[in-house]
Amino acid sequence: MTSPLAPAAPLFRDPVHDGAADPTLIRDRESGDWWMFYTARRASLTTEGVGWVHGTDIGIATSADDGRTWTYRGIAQGLAHEPGRNTYWAPEILWHDGSYHMYVSYVPGVPTDWDADRHILHHTSQDLLNWRFESVLDLSSDRVIDACVWPLPDGSWRMWHKDEADGNRIHAADSPDLFTWRPLGRALDDQAQEGPNVFSHHGSYWMVTDFWSGLLVYRSDDLTSWVRQDEPLLAGRGSRPGDKAIGHHAFALSQGDDAYLFYFTHPADGQRSCVQAAPLTVRDGRLCCERDAAFGLSLRADRTPALRGGDVPS
Repeated sequence: MTSPLAPAAPLFRDPVHDGAADPTLIRDRESGDWWMFYTARRASLTTEGVGWVHGTDIGIATSADDGRTWTYRGIAQGLAHEPGRNTYWAPEILWHDGSYHMYVSYVPGVPTDWDADRHILHHTSQDLLNWRFESVLDLSSDRVIDACVWPLPDGSWRMWHKDEADGNRIHAADSPDLFTWRPLGRALDDQAQEGPNVFSHHGSYWMVTDFWSGLLVYRSDDLTSWVRQDEPLLAGRGSRPGDKAIGHHAFALSQGDDAYLFYFTHPADGQRSCVQAAPLTVRDGRLCCERDAAFGLSLRADRTPALRGGDVPS
């Protein structure tokens, strides 16, 4: 039976180019609404090579009904630190000490192939719409994308990201203040992957990554040593509209006993993509995602980690 709180499926499609990808969610501390930031791929365009994946903005959608339906709000403003049309991917956004922080992947210009420098930029904001450029992060190479940031127990911060110069391995870096970062080297070295997302749920830390055939899952007690789960998530096809494909580049949100996975799929052959949501559970020490299960989606402030814009710590 369908829940009265069941979310739309697809959860969101970009109305401009129909290429919503790499979603991340945060609650607006002023309005209480939820905001989704995503890579706005130019999927409706016919371009040379992979030009449609470049020249992308960071799109914004908001939800006033606890995440069940979403309205397009335009693009994030103030990200440019160089002139011209450039490329922005995979935003990571958190709240700390009176400001929102965004770490976004950046590629200069609009390349038509994959051979281009990639960096992670840091921006800050007071309202989630207008952003101020802070710096280009000095990380492990000039081929880094897909930042994920989580607080460490001692009050400092750790970032995980993909380093394409090191065989597409996941690297880490630490910061005392979210502004200066010290590279640590490989965090995972078992295989190539991208899009790391770290969260805390049911007494453990979890990392979900995209290995282009579904999502790999790792578990940790200390945010340093990670044990890989045998079964990936979303490696097959779902049955909901727009979900009949493998899942890509996910964002997980833990809310007390509940947790949800937000990811994107290519619902048909070609370039177009859409965002989906599905419930997460922990069974016998394993993270599970039943994408076809009936579920209700009701994102609440009082069940949200503080760094995601809620009112209580994780």
